[in-house]
Amino acid sequence: MNDPEHRTLDVPGATVAYDIRGPLPPADSRPPLMMIGQPMDASGFSTLATYFDDRTVVTYDPRGLGRSTRSDDRTDNDPELQAKDVHAVIAALDAGPVEMFASSGGAVTAFALVTAHPDDVTTLVAHEPPLIDMLPDAEQARAAQRGFQAVYDQKGWGAGMAAFIAMSSWQGEFTDEYADQPAPDPAQFGMPTDDDGSRDDPLLSAVSNPITDYRPDVDALNAAPTRVVVAVGTESKGVFTGRTAVATAEALGQRATVFPSHHGGFMGGEFGYAGDPPAFAARFREVLEAAD
Repeated sequence: MNDPEHRTLDVPGATVAYDIRGPLPPADSRPPLMMIGQPMDASGFSTLATYFDDRTVVTYDPRGLGRSTRSDDRTDNDPELQAKDVHAVIAALDAGPVEMFASSGGAVTAFALVTAHPDDVTTLVAHEPPLIDMLPDAEQARAAQRGFQAVYDQKGWGAGMAAFIAMSSWQGEFTDEYADQPAPDPAQFGMPTDDDGSRDDPLLSAVSNPITDYRPDVDALNAAPTRVVVAVGTESKGVFTGRTAVATAEALGQRATVFPSHHGGFMGGEFGYAGDPPAFAARFREVLEAAD
């Protein structure tokens, strides 16, 4: 695969950076394959993209993350606002609707996109959307979220990330046993114990709460011409994003489609916690080809 072509697009309140790997329009008449995340930027898809060197692959950085800047005087990551940005990128490609892989908060943005612009996406694979209100224990899950955010606010990144790992790896519903746990020692997870004073992490602060608080419009998603596939990793069974994926699929009247590995199963060594990208890519290709 050739090096990606880097482009920027001015949208209201932001300049969005995006990358194109392959020709436009695509040489094989297939739609562009767009990959989006949140709070992860385009760099998290660098491994997965290599397994689709026969396709034109598009990635982007959400506003305020990675290379994308914002001038709207906001810090929150709003899925409906991000969906407007993704819609603008798709329009700028001028290659018709896309196929889309959307992971984590990116899957939530993708739901907002399909709701507002149902003709933008032919097939959406929404991988483990972290939608709290889809859970039967939503109140307790939101309290668990507030818990790791409070640790981050009080003690900094290392302590906050350790608390996030404890929350995101908890098996089953968030019970009193979970709530009564002491905050974990960051050293046991290899995290720094010093506080550098920063409080702007988009995963650990409250700026991404609009993502986890989003309520998908089930009727609109089911009425859209888009084929929506909700995906869950084999290793996510019973943990937070696995449970939200299964619950979201059920709300849409489907079963979650099982993919290899965990929440970051498509990644190589981008962030140090590799999944199984060859198997993940093969499964993703299988799901895309089922629509043909």
